[in-house]
Amino acid sequence: MPMFKKVIIAEDFEEFNLAVKQTLSDLNIVDFQHAKYCDDAFLKIRKAIQDNEPYDLLISDLSFKKDHREVKIGSGDELIQKVRELQPDIKIIAYSIEDKNLRIKSLFDDSEIDAFVLKGRNSIEELKKAITIISTSDQKFISPEAASALQEKGNYEIDDVDIKILKYLSAGTSQDDIIEIFKNSDIKPNSKSAMEKRLAKLKDFFKANNTVHLVSITKDMGLI
Repeated sequence: MPMFKKVIIAEDFEEFNLAVKQTLSDLNIVDFQHAKYCDDAFLKIRKAIQDNEPYDLLISDLSFKKDHREVKIGSGDELIQKVRELQPDIKIIAYSIEDKNLRIKSLFDDSEIDAFVLKGRNSIEELKKAITIISTSDQKFISPEAASALQEKGNYEIDDVDIKILKYLSAGTSQDDIIEIFKNSDIKPNSKSAMEKRLAKLKDFFKANNTVHLVSITKDMGLI
């Protein structure tokens, strides 16, 4: 059975790093390296290509804790995007506690990741399964708890009006004032009930507890 020969892990938490290393060892993958910073992972990948000994799998976290060190690549999403451009044929697994559907979906759509494994109770078994599946086929893998991210499309799509609403909310504009602005600009929906329905859908989509949380999430994702 073909299996990955050379793997790089981008992960800043030691306990998760050890779990990934144990998983690779269990699968008899012995040639793996680890980087605590995205910048370091990217440099190692670039050097491996120059040395004509490229990695064939990247396993990357998405969130990296900021510290004293200045970094060029601040998130796993950005690292994955850059690596995909640099080495289009490398297989990529995102390994994260992230459960925001839009973010997961964009990793599959925009960065063409091969697998998404949710950190949690079953993550080691799921990581083994993901590595096995993507090493032997072009199939994708996603943790069952996160699978709804790829089924969202028919349910709800974020549109320009949603972005406008979120931008107004982030600027501190009240719901009633947004409705007035929309009425004056002839933007629909501009009724109170339609606005409330839309906000409820947005909160549900982004798993936000309230409007403030919704604004915070969408700001973090760079939507507004």
